[in-house]
Amino acid sequence: MIQSLMDKCHTHFYQHKNVSAAELFTKISEFCEANGVDIDRYGEGEFIQKFEQKIADLLGFEKAVFFATGTMAQSTALQIACDKRRNHIVAMHPSCHIFKHERQGYQIYNRFKILPLGTAYATWNKADLEAWPDEISACVYELPMRVLGGQLPSWDELQELKEHCAEQDIHFHMDGARLWEAAAYYGKSYAQIAAGFDSVYVSLYKGVGGLGGSMLLGDEKMIDMATVALQRQGANLYTRLPYIASAAMNFDDKIALMPRYFERTKQIYKMLAGYEKIKLNPPAPQANMFHMHLPVSSERATEIRDKIAEQYGVWMFGGVEDTELENNCKREWYVGDALLNLPDDEFLKVMDYFYQELTILSA
Repeated sequence: MIQSLMDKCHTHFYQHKNVSAAELFTKISEFCEANGVDIDRYGEGEFIQKFEQKIADLLGFEKAVFFATGTMAQSTALQIACDKRRNHIVAMHPSCHIFKHERQGYQIYNRFKILPLGTAYATWNKADLEAWPDEISACVYELPMRVLGGQLPSWDELQELKEHCAEQDIHFHMDGARLWEAAAYYGKSYAQIAAGFDSVYVSLYKGVGGLGGSMLLGDEKMIDMATVALQRQGANLYTRLPYIASAAMNFDDKIALMPRYFERTKQIYKMLAGYEKIKLNPPAPQANMFHMHLPVSSERATEIRDKIAEQYGVWMFGGVEDTELENNCKREWYVGDALLNLPDDEFLKVMDYFYQELTILSA
């Protein structure tokens, strides 16, 4: 029902423009024809390997390898780091995807043990890492932190952590699922942000718009080991072309648009400031994403969303999550093509109606 309601909507606030499967595969076909792309065999192919190296060069690493999922890429990187040090303790924030959303795979398959860093509702720093008396083999920083509405540590905090990890021989890994969205806030290049990390995972669909997949980046020795681990885990796909091509055809354009998405997010913050019942987290944008907190239950917020979809043909957001407070929920907004190109008056017209319904239900 939700999908059929979404399909009926002519305008989407969330992320990028929706395209049909036929449109997407037609675009991939046209891209491959225009660029003389051949099908790879188990990742061996000029086009695939050139794109892997392009991502490695962009972030300042020696080498990169494609993984079908970020879940596998990150666990593999951390296990390699732990095996090297003969110590399987990894530190990460409690909102980290590995800890929160991967069904404790790290534990079930005896890959490593996790120590949580900092508090659940804030970014973490060197002091949080040093608070553990244990010898830590690796730690993970997600840039930006999705569960916190896209928050980022300060540049100085990040540099301090890089120096500390290097001094203590702690493998510093970046969960860069949304790294593409972080550069505009820092005003730094991707290579500058990644410098000091020992490995990085980036997504090929979040923000970029590919069909799926990820890249793991590191030095040559580590990536060669990761490639063997990939094969051992049964993830050496016969061809990686659909994933790589769908990302490659969008990549340059999407990366170039990231500063505009961030500027548009700032404009949206200003427009939403007029709706006092709506609270945004973080208070000022740090990426082109944020959380919108509403004084109603997730069930009520969903009712309003569906009503607007039916009456206005506008899809405002996807799933809604209840928070600790009674009759309070939150929803992530990602500012992409849809909101970038939507006129302010159309945006405010929908928001006025949304706020009217919200006021009634929260009274």
